[in-house]
Amino acid sequence: MSETDYEDSNVKIITNEVKSVNPVLIEGFPGIGLVGNIASQQIIDELKMEYIGSIDSKHFPPIAVLYEGLINMAVRIYESQEHNILMIVSDIPVNPVVTYDISKAILEWAHSVNVKEIVSLAGIATMSEEHKVFGAATTTEMLERIREKVELFQMGTISGISGSIMSECLVRRMPAISLLGSTRSQNPDPRAAAVVIGVLNLLYDLNVNTESLIEQAEKIEIEMQRLAEDVRTSEQPAIPRKEFPMYG
Repeated sequence: MSETDYEDSNVKIITNEVKSVNPVLIEGFPGIGLVGNIASQQIIDELKMEYIGSIDSKHFPPIAVLYEGLINMAVRIYESQEHNILMIVSDIPVNPVVTYDISKAILEWAHSVNVKEIVSLAGIATMSEEHKVFGAATTTEMLERIREKVELFQMGTISGISGSIMSECLVRRMPAISLLGSTRSQNPDPRAAAVVIGVLNLLYDLNVNTESLIEQAEKIEIEMQRLAEDVRTSEQPAIPRKEFPMYG
């Protein structure tokens, strides 16, 4: 293992050398509307980010992810040295049993590669048909950076891996923001992902194209729904857990 790899009894992170200096780390795990997953993959494709490693755990469901005939790891790490960005994207949901361990591992690894701040992408369920981006932050300074670009999420909870990562950032004093794309249902929502990318474009002076997400929304929704169904059928029966009314 290299100096920047991470491994404990539950989680293993293995990557190539990170070349970016004090990069921004963006993460997108599946949640409501698969907003984080869809937005992250679009950014990776548009910025032509380089695959540098993966995250694995014995608690992940037994599934292989295919892309154009090639097998990929389910949770992958990419880098764009040009834009000084690292990206963690996941095609599988994270079991609550291992959520804390994954969050801890990500923050340990982020510290080892000198990440300066973290951006968590997720979805939020609303009744409005208008797609908005809600925001939260771990520091006053980060909150001021997003104040004019999002609708501040005044009160509530962030559930799942996104909430766990933000909590871990707070404990470790890692500057972080959460961007939450509003969606009306649990179904994959590329349009919600597009508005989240729009905010990222403003915050980090990117030029990630979202037109293809809008144009191919119907196709993406079908494909992502099929992936979600495959993951559900591969998981072992679990004790029913409480539904979170807001988002994840």
